[in-house]
Amino acid sequence: FGAFTFVRKNQTCLDSSTRTLSTPSPGLILPSKSSSLSSPALSSNGHETNSSSSSSAPAETVAVVHPQPGTHTRSRQSKTHHLAPIDLLPDHTLLQIFSHLPTNQLCRCARVCRRWYNLAWDPRLWGTVRLTGELLHADRAIRVLTHRLCQDTPNVCLTLETVVVNGCKRLTDRGLLVVAQCCPELRHLEVAGCYNISNEAVFEVVSRCPNLEHLNLSGCSKVTCISLTPEASLQLSPLHGQQISIHYLDMTDCFSLEDEGLRTIASHCPRLTHLYLRRCTRLTDEALRHLALHCPSIRELSLSDCRLVGDFGLREVARLEGCLRYLSVAHCTRITDVGMRYVARYCPRLRYLNARGCEGLTDHGLGHLARSCPKLKSLDVGKCPLVSDSGLEQLAMYCQGLRRVSLRACESVTGRGLKALAANCCELQLLNVQDCEVSPEALRFVRRHCRRCVIEHTNPAFY
Repeated sequence: FGAFTFVRKNQTCLDSSTRTLSTPSPGLILPSKSSSLSSPALSSNGHETNSSSSSSAPAETVAVVHPQPGTHTRSRQSKTHHLAPIDLLPDHTLLQIFSHLPTNQLCRCARVCRRWYNLAWDPRLWGTVRLTGELLHADRAIRVLTHRLCQDTPNVCLTLETVVVNGCKRLTDRGLLVVAQCCPELRHLEVAGCYNISNEAVFEVVSRCPNLEHLNLSGCSKVTCISLTPEASLQLSPLHGQQISIHYLDMTDCFSLEDEGLRTIASHCPRLTHLYLRRCTRLTDEALRHLALHCPSIRELSLSDCRLVGDFGLREVARLEGCLRYLSVAHCTRITDVGMRYVARYCPRLRYLNARGCEGLTDHGLGHLARSCPKLKSLDVGKCPLVSDSGLEQLAMYCQGLRRVSLRACESVTGRGLKALAANCCELQLLNVQDCEVSPEALRFVRRHCRRCVIEHTNPAFY
């Protein structure tokens, strides 16, 4: 009976110490036990981790909260304790090693021992959180992580500046609201492919995170505008002179974005320098007028596959004048030499132009571009059937610093134009002439004069 009492007393002490010393920790994001451990996990480098096992039903990925290691009373062991070699490393060395680990591995390290737990949750290691995986319960993972990171500074994560949640289809407005409430110092946010995000969540983020500079909403098809007003339908000017400090905005595949939405974005985000609107098929020339009016500092602009944009839209883009360095109007079939002439005249510092699939572009427009934009480094005029050797000769004469040229499926291009490019553009690094009627002799000429050039071709006679 005495032995039984002793055991019960020790058990009571053990329970008491567990309750008082253990600290909750989102040690790992793991699949549920009922599933085969093959669900994607948290990743810092943006890659999913897959296992070889397969299951007929998709398993839910959950956030597991672990107590602080080393808090339980250990059974009596040998008095001799041998340290592992890694235990001999000082704290600052371990911190340096931990700083290179992805989010999920850092959480695993927190489960090893008490020392590693304290080091793994050092605030200096948590400037960035990356989550990925279609089955990941992103809302729960964000809630658990932010709760742990807010222990030293209640309700806020002052060190967290970057959150990347790409491809997490289960992320909703609730998860993004937690980020907005707990991360006032947020500067970089990526939620690409999270199609459940809506305007309300984006409003919370931009209104609560005044330092936000980089926002990637590509694939968020429900987002129609970004503003400091909660109602997307209200066309108001920035409240009390407030402005959103976003410099980089990617709204690729935001199919619901229309002219009024872009007008609201432009009026609230005048500091934009990088704007990507690929496949926003509802945008017209009118939207670009507001863009040029409110965002004069844009350096990179992509309008690829915006098929309603034409020459009048390029005229408005040309009002950006000396700031524009990168322009993509690929597959904008309404663009002709007229619009290209506006760009050439008012954007002399242009470095990159993608006009692939602009079937109205001819040698005349290419000549205007070559004479007015001598600093051009990269040009794509693939699938422009009216571009021929004459246009390439003008390009070679005035843009001798060209490094990348794509002429794919330009049926009118022959060896004469390629020889002119090779003879004058010695810095050429990439030449795409796939599906062009070019002789092997012309390709050998290019290889002799541009030794660093990679030639992409479909001519079996050239090797």
